[in-house]
Amino acid sequence: MKTIRLREGKERSLRKGHPWIFESAIARGGADAGETVRVEAHDGQFLAWAAFSPASRIRARVWSFQQDQRIDAAFLRSRCATALRARARFDIPSDAMRLVHGEADGLPGLVVDRYGDTLVAQFLSAGAERWKPVLADALLAETGLQRLYERSDTSSRGLEALPPSTGWLRGDGPTALTLREHGWTLGLDIAQGHKTGYYLDQRESRARFAATVRRLGLQDVLNCYCYTGGFTVAALAGGAGQVTSVDSSGPALALAQENVARNGFHAGRASFIEADVNARLRQFQAEGRRFDAIVLDPPKFAPTVTHAERAARAYKDINRLALGLLQPGGVLFTFSCSGGISADLFHKIVAGAGIDAGVDAYIQERLGGAPDHPMTVRFPEGEYLKGLVLMRM
Repeated sequence: MKTIRLREGKERSLRKGHPWIFESAIARGGADAGETVRVEAHDGQFLAWAAFSPASRIRARVWSFQQDQRIDAAFLRSRCATALRARARFDIPSDAMRLVHGEADGLPGLVVDRYGDTLVAQFLSAGAERWKPVLADALLAETGLQRLYERSDTSSRGLEALPPSTGWLRGDGPTALTLREHGWTLGLDIAQGHKTGYYLDQRESRARFAATVRRLGLQDVLNCYCYTGGFTVAALAGGAGQVTSVDSSGPALALAQENVARNGFHAGRASFIEADVNARLRQFQAEGRRFDAIVLDPPKFAPTVTHAERAARAYKDINRLALGLLQPGGVLFTFSCSGGISADLFHKIVAGAGIDAGVDAYIQERLGGAPDHPMTVRFPEGEYLKGLVLMRM
């Protein structure tokens, strides 16, 4: 077994159960990509078993802190089973859910979503990649399913020096699927869609938005970065009279239109605009448009803290414009899915946007990811999705 030894004083986070070991913390030692290594303190004391990644700043990711633990197929299947048992305790009003959420489930770099009878997995770390066949078999064995599609095509793979990899790992079949959520039917494509095909982490926020539209009688709604129209369907389900949805992707907008029709809403209640959101917000401003409710759910502007400053400017600009387009008493649901933007920083950005727009607003609620996308007390970096509900004064 290969060993890495940490510099003196660099073991503190590991002793607290944090699963990442950065390159700068290592005094000596190494291994092949994904290989299991013994992690020792500067004095040789055992700290953890971890998967090594020679290309990443996160040089090793912890599998286990137990010295007598063997990292093998049985261990990985046990971790998958534990993750599935946890989901069984959650109240999830959908036939689609996140089954494995990386470090939060003790399986760093592995993300698995279930859409009905199909699993979609992302192997995003050197360790998860090395154990891919074993993990695929374990997931199917524990769920009793036969189809598993790989969507390992995110930018984070590049940080581990891993090439993109997509396609059927087990079984085959169509990649255009549907899911049920809050009584709605939503279409997706696991081969072409964002992430694993859909934004399951916004499930509860979509329900909250539908309830808010219904409770306040909000009629004219703007959904920005609408993707395949989840918040559009939610607004219509809440009784909105007109929903304008904006996205830069024509194929996503086409699927959004299908989702409106799929749920029986009249096409005249929904309009779709293929455009850059920032530019369209400015156009609405120039036209003097106003909306009763706006959703801002942009893509990841800051994947790491090194991108935070530039991302902060982008978040501030779109929130400034959106707040200015709200009617008095109007509601803004605004989100950041950037891991490099903390919840506190996001709050400050939105507050600054309100000041620049000359608008004050009540903070009605703070939102986060769905419960099947957990954050643990020992891994706060898992809190990537942040949301605020604001009501313009």
